[in-house]
Amino acid sequence: MARVKRGVTSHAKHKKTFKAAKGFYGRRKNTIRAAKAAVDRSMQYAYRDRKNKKRSFRALWIQRLNAAVREHDLTYSVFIGGLAKAGIELDRKTLSALAIDDAAAFAAVVETVKGALGQPEAKAA
Repeated sequence: MARVKRGVTSHAKHKKTFKAAKGFYGRRKNTIRAAKAAVDRSMQYAYRDRKNKKRSFRALWIQRLNAAVREHDLTYSVFIGGLAKAGIELDRKTLSALAIDDAAAFAAVVETVKGALGQPEAKAA
């Protein structure tokens, strides 16, 4: 049986690992054993943090909405409950962008929510 030399495949695998380790510090970028461990760990962090990013952004949108609706004498939880009663189906990302970019439109949404909650409408300033 013919002998199989594996230099080409090993070199290709190492090259792939070193490419992924580009920018790492010290031995982690140029020694295959250290680079492989560092790349494996970095992939675990990347997978975990793709999930955490969604969590972080949702928390940010909620904080922005809470700050925006407090200017209209509401709290976040009352506002979200009022959205459901008013039948408004906007997500937190959209509402947050609306509060930042178009204050008049956001104020109109808040007034609609207040109407659905039975609160007195604020006078136009």
